[in-house]
Amino acid sequence: MTVLSAPLSAEPNFFDTLYAMAKKIIPPNHAKVPKNFCRLPDGYGVVKIGVSGAAETGYTGLEAYEKAKELGREIARQGAIITTGATTGFPMYAAMGAKDECGFSVGLSPAATEREHVETYKLPLDYMDIVIYTGFGYAGRDLLFMRSSDAVIIGPGRIGTYNEFSVAFEDRRPMGILEGPWQTDKILRSIIESSHRPTDRIFFDSDPKAMVERLIQMVQKEREETNLVYNNHDGWSGTGKGDEVIF
Repeated sequence: MTVLSAPLSAEPNFFDTLYAMAKKIIPPNHAKVPKNFCRLPDGYGVVKIGVSGAAETGYTGLEAYEKAKELGREIARQGAIITTGATTGFPMYAAMGAKDECGFSVGLSPAATEREHVETYKLPLDYMDIVIYTGFGYAGRDLLFMRSSDAVIIGPGRIGTYNEFSVAFEDRRPMGILEGPWQTDKILRSIIESSHRPTDRIFFDSDPKAMVERLIQMVQKEREETNLVYNNHDGWSGTGKGDEVIF
């Protein structure tokens, strides 16, 4: 009996990739419902902390991976949502750490579709509960990523990380810059000092737990003091009904 079979492809296609991912063994915590959420005052939702860093961390050393995972764990432990650029490297390890602690992870992709994300950009689908396909490439994705985050952590990175830092800086996002044996924190310190724009929204720290705690406090304080739309005594809305202050 002759058994006919389809010719083997040299490279796995999109559906082969999805099938292989489906066969992976998923750690129990990665499939659990988040344990707790750190909610913002007056219905502003849950604190969202973006993690920015190099998609290729080979030159940053093994410490970068462990720091990234611990950042993700702390974000989840303290009830925040982790947001990333839906990429590999430092951000992916941070998302992995968040899922280890039953956290909730959102990725913003430069691609327009899941297939483009996997096949064209060669990016993962792992460790994310939701992937938002922006369709705007890396530069557009960076803008939406930063504006979807209440606060930002900058890890070791390259030009994409500096771009995300610039967006967060201009948008006055609370920002923690992770100190370590890499050069990113030193370069950013020099940029900040030479920008002649003093700010109290940026700080440097090497301790993931302390960094996440401080960022959450900064975001909560900012939301308590700032009415982003209207104050109508019934809460915050965009209707303008009974408004006192419009920003």
